[in-house]
Amino acid sequence: MLLEIDNLTVRYGKSTAVHGVSLRVPEGAVVSIIGANGAGKSTVLRALMGLVPPAAGEIRFRGDPITRLETNDIVQRGIVLVPEGRQLFPFLSVLSNLKLGASLRKDREGIKKDLGAVFELFPRLKERLSQQAGTLSGGEQQMLAIGRGLMADPTLLCMDEPSLGLAPIVIEQLGDVIRDINRRGVTVLLVEQNVHLALGVAGTACALQVGRVVLEGDISMMKSSDVVRRAYLGG
Repeated sequence: MLLEIDNLTVRYGKSTAVHGVSLRVPEGAVVSIIGANGAGKSTVLRALMGLVPPAAGEIRFRGDPITRLETNDIVQRGIVLVPEGRQLFPFLSVLSNLKLGASLRKDREGIKKDLGAVFELFPRLKERLSQQAGTLSGGEQQMLAIGRGLMADPTLLCMDEPSLGLAPIVIEQLGDVIRDINRRGVTVLLVEQNVHLALGVAGTACALQVGRVVLEGDISMMKSSDVVRRAYLGG
């Protein structure tokens, strides 16, 4: 198992954001975490990346505990986050933003190869190499945020609400991008409010409500579940 999260609990002050969440991500899979705003989805990713300290629980990557590691150490092991809101450097060029994704790497040939792979995935970025990131459209900025994440050469790419603020046609293209990234050998953990996107690209998923897992399983089971249909699919 590539990633194992066991009984994860995260608190912000006296408020508990995540209550005993457990999750498995097999190597080569796409796994989605769905839920409404405030359900605790992003907090799970923040704890995974070492950005917030868990109050309890354990996180293992390839069998090794990473619960208390610094974020840099977690990234160097191959876990990379594409954050909510993209968090680009708006006054830097597209190329500079992409190169920042590879800032912990020393393998120049590998970086050059991965830059070519990003341009293959997102030809639009190659056309806008010298353009300031802040002048790109919302969809192009999301491409850049994903491309920057891929430049870190991830084994596991975590994506936090990538569809936020995007037009429906761009969200559809985003689904194709996630499938393509996965076909290239990258495991994906997707946190997403857009359940149609989340269930459309994943093999398995779990649903969070107020910080707890209320349902988990393969996609056909999730789509047929009354809980998911009522809460997320309008059924």
